[in-house]
Amino acid sequence: MNTPRPDDEKDVTRPMGRGMAWLAALALIGVLWLFFEGIQDRRANPNRHLAVAPGAASELVLKRNPAGHYFVPGLINGQPVNFMLDTGATQVALPAKLGKPLGLRAIGPAVYVATANGAVEARMTLIDELAFGPFVLRQIQATLNPGMDNDDTILLGMNVLKQLEFTQRGDTLVLRALER
Repeated sequence: MNTPRPDDEKDVTRPMGRGMAWLAALALIGVLWLFFEGIQDRRANPNRHLAVAPGAASELVLKRNPAGHYFVPGLINGQPVNFMLDTGATQVALPAKLGKPLGLRAIGPAVYVATANGAVEARMTLIDELAFGPFVLRQIQATLNPGMDNDDTILLGMNVLKQLEFTQRGDTLVLRALER
């Protein structure tokens, strides 16, 4: 039997319960967001766990991401960066906005470079030290490209890759130091 409540007595638990339900729903959405964002990051960069370990090995094994690209973490002048191997790039290409944080300065006049998005005016620079996996290279020419400023990924071009031997089998790429 339900007895009616007097008008002056209000049920404060119902609004509080609704508020708690909304907070729980938002918390669940946040947890799911973080979970699925982590999955997406792992798929986009399956090599993110690799470390720079100069001389630790003579080869580096990379897994291809679902888009068909090979990414590898590395260092430029001691600062952590993310490289994408790009056999279509003549030189290492960096977003111009990363120049100053990585200790790079523009050298000489502007140059025009052909990119997938058309010709872009870029500036040349010289990287004192570039490292990824077991490989360390010094005095590497690169371009500071303002057309790449929407991303922090650095294209690892053929001026670096030609110094390595690489073999692709399925979704795996093996990079080895050239024997000299």
